[in-house]
Amino acid sequence: MRVGIWFIGARGSVATTAVVGGLALRAGLTEPVGCVTAHPDLAAGALPGFGDLVFGGHDVNTGTVAKKAEQLAAAGVVPARLVQALEADLAEAEAELRHAPAGGTQAETAAAVVADIEAFAERHALERVVVVNVASTEPAAQPHPAHADLAALDAALAAPGRVLPPSSLYAYAAFTAGCAYVDFTPSTGARLPALDELAAARGLPYAGHDGKTGETLLKSVLAPMFAMRNLAVRSWSGLNLLGGGDGANLAEPGANAAKSVSKQRVLRETLGYAPEGDTHIDYVADIGDFKTAWDLITFGGFLGTPMRLQFTWEGCDSALAAPIVLDLARISLAAHAAGRTGPLTPLAFFFKDPLGDGDHALHAQWAELRAFVAGLDGDGR
Repeated sequence: MRVGIWFIGARGSVATTAVVGGLALRAGLTEPVGCVTAHPDLAAGALPGFGDLVFGGHDVNTGTVAKKAEQLAAAGVVPARLVQALEADLAEAEAELRHAPAGGTQAETAAAVVADIEAFAERHALERVVVVNVASTEPAAQPHPAHADLAALDAALAAPGRVLPPSSLYAYAAFTAGCAYVDFTPSTGARLPALDELAAARGLPYAGHDGKTGETLLKSVLAPMFAMRNLAVRSWSGLNLLGGGDGANLAEPGANAAKSVSKQRVLRETLGYAPEGDTHIDYVADIGDFKTAWDLITFGGFLGTPMRLQFTWEGCDSALAAPIVLDLARISLAAHAAGRTGPLTPLAFFFKDPLGDGDHALHAQWAELRAFVAGLDGDGR
């Protein structure tokens, strides 16, 4: 069963690391460390194999995925030996990348995206394709009347002007092309009523938003601990330092605000209240694709005794994100094959700001994910 992953932001750090990792797994050159779908509790015959994945995508950049892989190797993100060993495979992947199209109207742009995806699927005889957005974070979308109704959206897209942000236009194109859609960013993506209507009409699943790879992953473990111990969290403040393209993009106030809101949701939902404090994101160009998060938590115990907890998380953003991007693609493809439609809320385990109103505690999300993946081996209901 050959299936495709079509990346939005295909020459960026996360997509390139995912492609290098996927190709290395296919060639038997590495182990699936960090891939949740390789966990024994998630083993399911319905999931496509790593070797069944074919990569393609769009990007506004004109470099090559091989050159980006070399840069990541020089920065210590991926092993240089893998980039060298996979030279021919990376060239094949590059042949499937296209410059992000632009038309006179957004309907024309979407049609060009659809044509690229359909041609990709036909060239490789793919059973299905999932579109995964790993492009730069967008500012929050401004409401538009057409966002609420598919017929109105179709009409608005055919007229001059911009109705949808890029992430949502790609979701529209993905559904039009008969593909599942995953938004790994905090951008709007498919989170509009008109796009949910389109996904339902086409019988397609979608997932998002904002991959949970570092500080927020720890919050989803620690916040339930405080809640279950009935300890009063008085403040929770965080500072995130990151470089690379994501850090540069998040230096822009609109994108920074969208990311910060996503990162704080887990505390409000898990604790049942919003403690004092906020999360700040600063760009430090010199640290490149690596990131550092420092959090200070103040809380009250028995008799009001004041206490503190601090933690520091240091990691490589792309190496943390890439394996779960592959996980999300594999699960979404299997969900599509099993006939699942609409928002894939059981995939909340992977996201800071997941679709739906489920539990934000990691242990609860893990249990729901295990049950969902196990169910994909059944009748898809």
